[in-house]
Amino acid sequence: MKIDWNVLKWSPPRILVSGFALIILLGAVLLSMPFASASGERLPFIDALFTATSATCVTGLVVVDTGTYFSVPGQVILMCLFQLGGLGFMTMATLVALVLRKKISLRERLLLQEAMNQSSMEGIVRLIRRVIVYSLAIEFVGFTLFSSRFAFDMPIGKALFFGAFHAVSMFNNAGFDIFGGYRSLTMYVSDPIVNIAAMMLIITGGLGFVVMSDLMEYRKNRRLSLHSKVVLSMTGALIAVGTIVIFIFEFSNTKTLGSLDWGGKILSSFFQSVTPRTAGANTLDYTALRQATMFFTIILMFIGASPGSTGGGIKTTTFTTLVGAVIAMIRGREDIVMFRHRLGKDRIFKALTITLISLGLVIIVTMTLSMTEDQAFIKLLFEATSAFGTVGLSIGVTPELSTVGKIVIALTMFAGRLGPLTLAYALGPRTEKELYRHPEGKITIG
Repeated sequence: MKIDWNVLKWSPPRILVSGFALIILLGAVLLSMPFASASGERLPFIDALFTATSATCVTGLVVVDTGTYFSVPGQVILMCLFQLGGLGFMTMATLVALVLRKKISLRERLLLQEAMNQSSMEGIVRLIRRVIVYSLAIEFVGFTLFSSRFAFDMPIGKALFFGAFHAVSMFNNAGFDIFGGYRSLTMYVSDPIVNIAAMMLIITGGLGFVVMSDLMEYRKNRRLSLHSKVVLSMTGALIAVGTIVIFIFEFSNTKTLGSLDWGGKILSSFFQSVTPRTAGANTLDYTALRQATMFFTIILMFIGASPGSTGGGIKTTTFTTLVGAVIAMIRGREDIVMFRHRLGKDRIFKALTITLISLGLVIIVTMTLSMTEDQAFIKLLFEATSAFGTVGLSIGVTPELSTVGKIVIALTMFAGRLGPLTLAYALGPRTEKELYRHPEGKITIG
């Protein structure tokens, strides 16, 4: 057997793309085995591939009911997939290396830098250690809260498994549930323990590991990085605005908030504002939402979570940079200033590039689905954005997708998890540094 040594020289983005693809393929093979289903029948490979992609890309869109179709071993496989997908296979590989006391090579550090979306390798292994410790600690807290609450509704053994599954699912923003009937958390719409535990897991998982590390070290350092300040302020603003908008839009809708008391209305509005941050869980029936709420949710899903997190979307920092650019232009200023720091031009160009590529991807996917699926346009746009943002919220379209539709959505989830720029760098040719610059020209804008 001849070894292709050129593989060893692949760029970090190409290795990451290949690694995720291999995990998905392995997951699909396991999920298609008879032992993975409750009935003992083989899941069609296209459905197994779709489910494995959704789990590894921590999305939550499903073509079969997770709670009733899969056996306990199948559900454990899913849990492992979205733990791997959420933390990243390089993070898990580093964990194994640290346990075995192996040295982390320079190439592995470069891969970790790309996987964690960091601008420098400095302190990357230390960050990985913190990521693993913080993640397991937060998941354990969620497991304890969920299990304690579920124990009132089911046998203790089942409650412990349900608690573990949903804690890992929520923290990794995977959106999978095993209650059956595609219900997600709708039976706990007014339950404060389940709602607060789920939102705590979703928000911490979506903040990003750098921000989590900054917060944990705040008592010692007494300062936060500019990145953390931007992420925390924009995350808070989006959740607050989302809660208010959803509360207003759905207040009189008897199929959603209209039937709840004031406490339930506020709690449910808050939850529905948090979950589009790529979580995928829901306590309301999304098929009953008004179109205005659906479209607003699409915007939240497109923005998504924060860099270096378990979530997708264009990211909160990208959105903040675009908003800052608009404000700077309106005020006639050349620089974007945030918390007394000026952003470099490269950050602005990257934000514009990510946004336009992402918007183009969602448009192309929606148009493609419009040709292959017999569904309303708003539903197809919702599903396409949910797949790109690795959110997992659905209004009933995914289980009815055609084979072509499943392939399109699966590819969209894959692109959304890795990021459009990472895919572009991985699939595109290597570019050489420009040796000269063209003369500056001017065009009329606006």
